[in-house]
This record gives sequence, structure tokens and C-alpha cells, in this order.
Amino acid sequence: MAGIEGSLAEGARVWLADTASGGDGSLAVFALADLLRDPGFHPVDSPRLRVPQVGLLSTVPEEQQLRALDLERHVREVETGCPVPGGKAAIKPQYDPASTTLAEREQAKADELAAQGWSGVSRATVRRWRTRYQTGGVWGLVVKRRGSTRLDRAAPEVVEALRALLPQDALRSRSRGWKKRMRREAQWWLDARHGAGVVEVPAKSTFNKLIDTVEASLGLQGTVTQRRARAARPTPPFKPTLALRPGEIVMMDSSPLDALVVLDDGVVGRLELTTAVDVAMGGLWGVLCPAGSKLTDVAVLLAQMMTPVVMRPGWDAALSMAASVVPHERLTAVDERLKDAAARPVIVPETVVVDQGKVFISPATRAACESLGISLQPVPPANGPAKGHVERRFGSINTQFVQWLPGFTGSHVGERGSRVEQEPLWTVSELQALWEEFLLHWHHRPHEGLRHPLMPKKALTPNQMWAALLPVAGYVPVPLSSDDFVELLPVRWRPITDAGIRFDYRTYDDPCLNGHRGQRSGVASQKGLWEVHHNPYDPTRIWVRLPKGFVEVAWIHATSVGLPFTHHVWEHICKVVERTGSREEHEAELALALDAFLKRAARKEKLSATERRVVAKSRAAGAVPVPQGELSVLDVPAPSFGMAGVYAAADLDDDTVPDEDDDFCDEFDDEAAAGPAAKDCGLSADADGEAQWLP
Repeated sequence: MAGIEGSLAEGARVWLADTASGGDGSLAVFALADLLRDPGFHPVDSPRLRVPQVGLLSTVPEEQQLRALDLERHVREVETGCPVPGGKAAIKPQYDPASTTLAEREQAKADELAAQGWSGVSRATVRRWRTRYQTGGVWGLVVKRRGSTRLDRAAPEVVEALRALLPQDALRSRSRGWKKRMRREAQWWLDARHGAGVVEVPAKSTFNKLIDTVEASLGLQGTVTQRRARAARPTPPFKPTLALRPGEIVMMDSSPLDALVVLDDGVVGRLELTTAVDVAMGGLWGVLCPAGSKLTDVAVLLAQMMTPVVMRPGWDAALSMAASVVPHERLTAVDERLKDAAARPVIVPETVVVDQGKVFISPATRAACESLGISLQPVPPANGPAKGHVERRFGSINTQFVQWLPGFTGSHVGERGSRVEQEPLWTVSELQALWEEFLLHWHHRPHEGLRHPLMPKKALTPNQMWAALLPVAGYVPVPLSSDDFVELLPVRWRPITDAGIRFDYRTYDDPCLNGHRGQRSGVASQKGLWEVHHNPYDPTRIWVRLPKGFVEVAWIHATSVGLPFTHHVWEHICKVVERTGSREEHEAELALALDAFLKRAARKEKLSATERRVVAKSRAAGAVPVPQGELSVLDVPAPSFGMAGVYAAADLDDDTVPDEDDDFCDEFDDEAAAGPAAKDCGLSADADGEAQWLP
């Protein structure tokens, strides 16, 4: 060392000179703090001083602690000649580093301890003590007797096979089956990896115990649902999803409602709940519809978020926006739709997070979100934790709403009552009205996850959080027009022929198509076909995107059917009516059969069980409320303003104030068979292909 510059308080620097033989005398400068923190810096003639691991030593009996500290003194005496660092006692001749070698000192220490009555101490024993002390300190000198575990005793190849196979089964949502199946699969895996007969799985009893041990180590115990959720969980550490403004991140998902309802004419069934949750303020929106969601349900849900809900007769005045903490007068000055609105946030989603459900990732959904400026982000398959906010809301809905309904079925069969179907069940319209009122109460209920930086001790309601975020994000009214809602409907690509537009064995025609018949649309990616949007819950009309915009085209047999119907009824008619003539004749027969069926259902005539289910699902689907867009987006000014002056300064006497300290356009061939009845009818299947990962 050449010298030290500066003071310890200001941060000294050390100058080191290369004075070794053959060195050039060059200088190197180090900060003293960095030099002392370096694990490789210690005096050459003595080992580095180590602080005893007090926390670890406290876990063993006192006699083992004293023995380890005693061994430390013996080891230091062998290495430095002094049992205690800085000791003033004279160095024993047999441990003097200046006159003896390390091997001689190790042998001398072994002889000394043997003379004191220590058994089994040799020079090799002293060497092992030194090695353990250098690597683990005093804790390394503690005798730790640990028996081998089942994983240690098992063949590493077998453990590797189980660690590879068990997560695969969990992610594929396979039934658990018996351990005999896993034993065979493990043997097949070993034969494929190492060759036939090279590695054998252990005996049955041993293998069964090994499976339990490996499952415990991977956290794959419990039910299939729990195993799937654990296997799909992303790798820790986890980071919370952060959203700073309303609509920044919206998570959407669907799940069957755990309650029975009366669909129609005494038919009992279950509805499907499609919900959306705003991460920033905890807002909740939802649509109840029969099982087998169509893209229309997603469209209705997006429209709910962007459209105010009007107060209805029977609702308490406290649920109105005028009576809430939201600055109602200033918002009404910008958006007149909020004048008689209920206290439910109105947002424009920026990013919508969905799973791999067929409805959510369809091209129609992507196109609709793109037209509204919404970024659609599907999560990886079987990765529910990526949208944990909406997954958790289903549990809250069950505890706060569904479990109080008659016909509550529980989350699985083991929780279901024996006479649930015999309870006085609610109808779809009654449940829909109660659900809409529940959504308003949801936004008035405090949520523990909603906290304001100025009031961290107080849980806020979604409406309060929305009011707190409005001064930062502002409010931009974006009412949906009729064209905007058409964009959200399912889309198909069809040619415009002299007969019009045909799909699902229905023909749509109108004089507005003249000039485009037999022409190509100019969309090369769709081979010149035309973009057609349709509503599965109203098949009597479609919307075609022509160069001048969307044009509504009616079904040519719409006047032959006197009652409304949905795709459920049409698909049933196509299955039961056989084709006996040409395409045009068969379509006319379908229209007549449809009208006769709807009239029989309206007159409450006797229907078969299948027909009753079809009618019930159709009428239940018609009960879904669709917000109507009355204003054009281009005709409405959209000023964004801050409202920082709306709120008064916080009262310091308040205890809550802290101190200072299928419907994605499946291209069905017109000539493909759709059943024994209509060979030219392409039927769109219900979008039930979602890979569910949670109940």
C-alpha cells in the first residue's frame, strides 16, 4: 500500500503500488469502502474474520453452539497460531506459522485433542474442519445430521420424468386418474429419453409415495382445478397490475352463473355471466345471457361501459349520479346523457385483457376493438392469474349476489342442495332487473383494494375512486352511434350475387346492392368478398359495408315470419326440415316452418322437450338489454378537462387523513352438410370452445 488519501468520514481512497518482484511499480486507486466490501480482500497471513451466524446457531442446542465456537478457536490456532484474533497470549511453538508448516500444525492439533480425550480426531479431521469453516463459518462446524429424503433416494431420472409429466397433465386439465397410469407414462418417457430398459421405474408402492413427494414439491396437490391454477401461475416474483386512469386496463371474462332460473314456459336452466372489471377504480359491468355466448354479448358489454345507465322506476334516489360524490353538474355540462343517469362510471376502454375464449379472440372482436381505438390483449392459454382482477370478482359476485338467489347451485356438485330445482326460481327478466340494480350498489360499496394516496387508511367505493381520478384523466364523452354498434357485431365475408347475399341458408337482398352485384370488394386478404355484419339475436337483417358505409339489408322472407326469433330457433328449424326442392324452395319452406313453430310456441301449444328448450333460450337471449346509440361520434365535441378545483383541501382533523410522518366468421361452405335436414345450411356453432382453467 502506497498511502491513504482523505478522511474516513468523507470517504477515503487507498493507493496500492505493485511492489512484487518483476512489477513495474504502477499505482491503483480504490475507494476504501469498496475495498473492504470485496469478499476476496483479507490479510494474506490470516483468514478473514467472520461474524458468527447467531440466527442459525440459535436453532441448535446450547452444547452444539459451544462445541462449534470451541472448534472455531482450534481452527484459528492452526491457521494463525492465535485461538482468538488479536490475542496477547504467547504463541505455542507447535503452532507458530513462522517455524512450522500447515501440515505440521494440523497434526499437532490432532495429537493435542486426542490427548484431551477427543475420539476419532486425525489430521484429516482437522483439515475438514478448516474447509467447513472457510465455506460456512461457525455454522459450518455445527454437526448437522439429516437423513436422506425420498427424493434423494430415488433415481434422478425418475424424478426428472415426474417433474416433466405432472405439470403437463395439470396444464392440459386432464383428469387425475390413477397412479398406475402415471407409472406407465413415466416408463414410456424414460424409454424414449434413455432407451428401452435402461432406467426402470421403482416398485408400485415406492412409486406412489414418490409421486406424492414430487407433487408436494411442485405445489400440484389438491383438485384438478387447483393443480391447473398452480401450473398456470407465472413465475414469481409477482408485480401488481398498475392502472392510473379509468379505462386504462379493463379485464373481461365469462363464467356460468351458479344459480338456476326459469328461462321460459317452465324450462329451468342456467345463464352465463360475462363481466368486465376496470383495474384503476374497480368498476364492474356484466351481461346475463343463455349459455353459449355470442359476440353480441361482448358488444353489449362494451356499450354498457361507454353508455350511462338511466335511473329506473323503483330505484332509490341515493343511487343517482346527482346524489353521489361525482361532480355531476360539471359532467352534465359536457355530456347531457348524464342528467338523469345512475351513479355508475362511464369509461372508454383503452386496453381490454381477455383469455383465449373463442368469442374474445375472434377477428370480429379484434376489428371492433380496433375501430373503437381499443387495444385487445389476450393472455397466454390457461393463464388465469394474468387477469386475476376479473377472476376474483366472480367470487365476490357469488358471495354478495348469487348465493342469496333461490336456486343457488354452489360452485360444484358437492355443494348443491338436493331440491334446488323445486325452489321458487326467478325468471330471466326478474333476475336481469335485480342484476342491474346490484351493479349500482356495487359502485357504492367500499373495496379494500381501492385507496387514495392522501387517505390510505380509508377504503373507497368505485364511484369515489372514479371521482378522484377524474381531475387527473378528465372525461371524454364518446356515445356509440348505430354504426359503432354494428362494428361490434359478428362479421362474415360473403359475395354479392344477383340473388343477394346468402349465408346460414338465408338470403338477404335490397336495391341498395345494385351496382355491386358480381363485383369484388377490393379487400385482397378476403379474396374480394364483402364485409357483412349480422346479429345472432335478430337474423331478419344484416349490415353490409359498401363504399358509402354500412347499409342495412333485410331478409327476403322477413315478412313471412310474424314473430321475432333468434339463431337458436333458426338452427333448430334447419335441423328438422328436410330439403325436398331447390335452394330457393327450401328457404321458403324453412320460413314457413319457422313461422308455424313461433305461432305454436306463442299459443302455448304442446311442444317437445327439445322445442321448449329452444324457445326458452331464444326468449332469454332477447331479454339482454342493448344500449342504443343516438348520437354520432363525429357530431359530439369531446373536450377533456381537469377538475382539480372541485375538491376542498383535506381536513387535518379527519382520522382518515395520514400524518406527515364461434362467432369469428367461420367460413361455412354453402354446399357443406349441416345435418340431416339442410345440406346447404352452414350453422354457426355456439362459442363454447373456451379453455376454462378455473371453475
